Amino acid sequence: MSLALQRTATATPATAPDRWLLVDARGQVLGRLAVNLARVLRGKHRPAYTPHALCTDHLVVVNAADIVVTGSKRRGKLYDRYSGYPGGRTVRTYEQVVARDATWPLREAVRGMLQHNTLGHQELLRLRIYAGATHPHRAQQPQPITFGDLGEVRLG
Repeated sequence: MSLALQRTATATPATAPDRWLLVDARGQVLGRLAVNLARVLRGKHRPAYTPHALCTDHLVVVNAADIVVTGSKRRGKLYDRYSGYPGGRTVRTYEQVVARDATWPLREAVRGMLQHNTLGHQELLRLRIYAGATHPHRAQQPQPITFGDLGEVRLG
């Protein structure tokens, strides 16, 4: 009796091509968009998903200033920071944070959904968020994508 060898195919950065994808955030809900972006940054949309390797796509998100938050989160959602010094606690509402930087809430939401290690940091570096419709990545020719109801990625 002979045993058949079964090989597991794992993706490596050398075998996974770098793609640039373009996401229009206009009118999308903050949390749902962040889940889908984190899924693409982790590489879970690829058939050869490898959890320990950086085999993800570059994401360019435009119109981040037009993201929608549901309910009373615009005034009720709080972002808390602490510097480590006495009296160093800073609490800001969603409105105050968006007034300073419209891209920050989306970046923080995606960062919280990625791994908190060096791989997650490298994946987050592949996310580029812009408040308006213009971006400086025309040379990379990003393909527009949309997300379906179940989180599937649709190119084009």
